[in-house]
Amino acid sequence: MLGTSDAITRLRALTPKIARSSAPILITGSTGTGKEHFARGLHRASRRAHAPFVAINCGAIPDTLFEAELFGFERGSFTGAFQAQKGKAVLADGGTLFLDEIGELPPLSQTKLLRMLEEREVNPIGAPRPVKVDLRIVAATNRAVEEQVEEGSFRSDLYYRLNVARVDLPDLSERREDIALYLHHFIDRFNRRDDCRVGSPDNELMNVLLDYDWPGNVREVRNFVEGVFIDPPDGPIGVCHIPAAFLRLQSSYSRSSDEERNLILSVLEKTDWNKVEAAKELHWSRMTLYRKLTKHHVTRGGAGS
Repeated sequence: MLGTSDAITRLRALTPKIARSSAPILITGSTGTGKEHFARGLHRASRRAHAPFVAINCGAIPDTLFEAELFGFERGSFTGAFQAQKGKAVLADGGTLFLDEIGELPPLSQTKLLRMLEEREVNPIGAPRPVKVDLRIVAATNRAVEEQVEEGSFRSDLYYRLNVARVDLPDLSERREDIALYLHHFIDRFNRRDDCRVGSPDNELMNVLLDYDWPGNVREVRNFVEGVFIDPPDGPIGVCHIPAAFLRLQSSYSRSSDEERNLILSVLEKTDWNKVEAAKELHWSRMTLYRKLTKHHVTRGGAGS
């Protein structure tokens, strides 16, 4: 991952150690922080790099189709099964199976996934016998899984099975020193792709971009830069070169960010700065609260700053 911030430096040092293991990994982080990108990096650095990296979006598959998608099926095993199909778990044999949006997985599918993890085998629909699989599981979510476990919407045994190694990817707003690096990275990428000569943001625009929280994280930076290349300037990027909608969004987000900070302060005062109680009051996980405290620079001694 790109970055010179302390958070990314620590992640970069941790990656080879995690990659050497075959233990399951749970990657958490907000939308756009690069969870799949990080998972692919782990795979490339692992002893399984020669084998497939297979991704499955748990939030995009109906509960009724999850078993067929993950385990596969035999020809004629159900209506419409005109030919056999290997499941994603079988396709990933020897490599890595990436389970994106694991927090969206319905309870019945969670049970089936847990059995695969425990038995290291899958049961393709209509197959006479199970199929052994050797793969590494990497799961990712932008949800507070601990909170889901407490609510009963996510199985605790599956959570503990996945949470053997844990990686928390920080929001871009928590590592502002990396924003300019990503801007230049994507400008260089799209210059090569489109054979353009777009320059860096000028000082006025750079101040705006560095002050913005980028709620969509790295993905939003990429989309912003790609939008500039629709009508690319032959030189530095100025405020005049970016969509007015972005400036309105930046202004609106700054206002909503201030409102969120004031809400956090209000709840912390109400709970006498008990962060566990404050997180419950806000219906957030403690991890989410701690991230937002860092994001908004909220400390008890400097609460009013």
